[in-house]
Amino acid sequence: MNLEGLRVEIADGIAIVTLDRPPVNATNRALRESLTRAFDAFSDRDDVRVAVLTAQGKVFCAGADIKERASLAAEPGDYAALNRLVREMFYSIMECKKPVIGAINGTALGAGMALALCCDIILAAEDAVFGMPEVDVGLAGGVKFLQRHFTPGKARRLLLTGQRVAAPELYRLGVLEECVPGPALMPAALALARDIAGKSPLAVRMLKESFGMVENLALKDGYRLEQEMTVVLSRSEDAQEAKAAFVEKRKPVWKGR
Repeated sequence: MNLEGLRVEIADGIAIVTLDRPPVNATNRALRESLTRAFDAFSDRDDVRVAVLTAQGKVFCAGADIKERASLAAEPGDYAALNRLVREMFYSIMECKKPVIGAINGTALGAGMALALCCDIILAAEDAVFGMPEVDVGLAGGVKFLQRHFTPGKARRLLLTGQRVAAPELYRLGVLEECVPGPALMPAALALARDIAGKSPLAVRMLKESFGMVENLALKDGYRLEQEMTVVLSRSEDAQEAKAAFVEKRKPVWKGR
């Protein structure tokens, strides 16, 4: 894939996606298109079981490229097209059929923080800083992303004040799964990725799908849906292999079906 502003490395079932648009990895049209294309592709690739999203440099992502936004022509449909592209960038991560681990190596602001919150599991370096400063430039956005991770009061404070929060505080709040020294970030993310990649690809894929499907369902409806998915999994070749491996005291050999 020809991906502008992005590097992708795939090995042992793990795709490492690195934002690489100096100096601050701000998202422009090309980078949004590259992210969307990469994560859409992972859904269809058998050689990818889990993805890790990180960035080059000391800044994970400073948000949208303000210079590009300022240069938009005031033509009918311009902003609708931009917003559609931004939405699809976020959705490509949330809807990717493979789990996505965020390894947030530095400052994540605005769209950068939203990118992190789209990941299934978030790890961060201890010196990383998060914030939604749109209000400081007369803009708004990000309510839905923050609602999924923060209490109502905290989400409002972040958005209404542009408050920046250090990674250790987000770990305390339970938003981050791990908060580690910078040099330990990628080893920790890859260890987690290897753990997930070692599970049944079919079960992992259906588990990720179930998270998205039950999010807005009532308890009764959500649990019923999960039960139906479990029935499907129980009849799979991977489930039969897991039983055989348990009896034979060996590691299962997954087929993803």
